[in-house]
Amino acid sequence: MSYTLHDTPIGRMLLATAAGKVVASSFGDEETMTHRLAHAISPRVLRQSAPLDDVRRQLDEFLAGRRKSFDLTVDLTLATDFQRLVLADLPRLTSYGRTTTYGELAGEIERPKAARAVGTALGANPLCVVLPCHRVIGASGALTGYAGGLDAKRFLLNLESKS
Repeated sequence: MSYTLHDTPIGRMLLATAAGKVVASSFGDEETMTHRLAHAISPRVLRQSAPLDDVRRQLDEFLAGRRKSFDLTVDLTLATDFQRLVLADLPRLTSYGRTTTYGELAGEIERPKAARAVGTALGANPLCVVLPCHRVIGASGALTGYAGGLDAKRFLLNLESKS
């Protein structure tokens, strides 16, 4: 398994791949994330950027407004079963430039009373930006929590609204 730290306009992200699949695009700190990767996927976690060149390129293109979707194979090994349920259809339910609410997303997964649980699941999304949890907002339209911080969420939503 390979990982790298990648500086972006929304902050430093840890990107990781295993067996050709993206397993993390996270704002989490390096020590915590590498420990999590070692425990969940493989004890051999190597810091090497070359295997992540395509991931970095696509992320940079997305953050520069030159890409609207990712062409990456993802692996939700780091997600809980409930997170997988929430994240699985997220790109379809929140297409580029379109937001949804925690409550609407809870309804889509047939758990209409689970808006808070959906928020918690999205808050621990191991594939930030790639799986667009930034497109989920409060019922009032308010920007609520985001792993990269509200400035990062605002940046991403503004970027998408310009296209």
